[in-house]
Amino acid sequence: MPATTSLSKQNLKKSLLVRLRAFRIWQVLGYFPWKKEKEEKKTGKKQGHDFYKGAFDDIPFMNNDAKRTFTHLLLRPGHMIRDYVSGQHERYLAPFASLIIFYAFFALISAVLQPLQQDKKDPFRRFDDTIETTQAEMTEEGLSDSAQNLVLKTYQLLRTGYIYLHLDQYPDEVDTRHEASIAAFEGKLRSQGIPLFLGKFFVLWFAMWVALRRYKQRLPACAVASAYTLCQFSFFMLFAVLTSFGKQSTISATLMLILLTVDYRQWLGLKWRKSFGRALATGIWYGVLYGVIILIISISLVVVAYLTT
Repeated sequence: MPATTSLSKQNLKKSLLVRLRAFRIWQVLGYFPWKKEKEEKKTGKKQGHDFYKGAFDDIPFMNNDAKRTFTHLLLRPGHMIRDYVSGQHERYLAPFASLIIFYAFFALISAVLQPLQQDKKDPFRRFDDTIETTQAEMTEEGLSDSAQNLVLKTYQLLRTGYIYLHLDQYPDEVDTRHEASIAAFEGKLRSQGIPLFLGKFFVLWFAMWVALRRYKQRLPACAVASAYTLCQFSFFMLFAVLTSFGKQSTISATLMLILLTVDYRQWLGLKWRKSFGRALATGIWYGVLYGVIILIISISLVVVAYLTT
């Protein structure tokens, strides 16, 4: 009896090792090289399936390419990026189309589970109530009238610009037909999740390109990698939102670092240490580029406020 038990454990261990090796081969290639495609026999039962065969092929998130893209992004993301960059475009959804679809679902679920999140994040929600307090504090600090006017004018410009980009969320600020059209357009874009990823995509794209210049990765390849990485990011953030029932999550920076490390290791064939170093460099460049953009916008607002005072 003990001999039989030890033999069964050995067989189980051997089976698991074989399956693990097969999975690793699939990770690298994207398919099982020993698996032959079976020809489907046209039986009566199979012909009944022809009733809906091809019905979902034109729907981007329900066809076979979408299913394959979703599976490969979860199990072999870096290898998938390598395949797409090398020219295997017919097997997967296009990077930007995938990004729109993934973020649209993320925006939809987030809007359902976090209906008040945007209101809590609104930095100008209490502007009218705090403007007098701000003036009193600047007076106590001894700022001159011209300096106070410059600060208040800059803040007003920032508030006006923010509201103009969020007119669909500020119906009380919509006064003209032109603004109503813009509000409707912004609402349509926001419902598709587009404003959530557009800025992140461009900043991550250039940060990745700068961080990977020593590996001679061009801008198109970095665009593909950044789009698919953000697809992974949106999926795991969506999972976090669902499991936390809509509560605010703080795993975004750590999650992105992990995803980039895994992607670089599989895509570029780096060791874990170098892959982590490139991911960290990408994060640093992302912060630098984002800070430069904010600085340019802030300086522009100050200049405009100075010229209009």
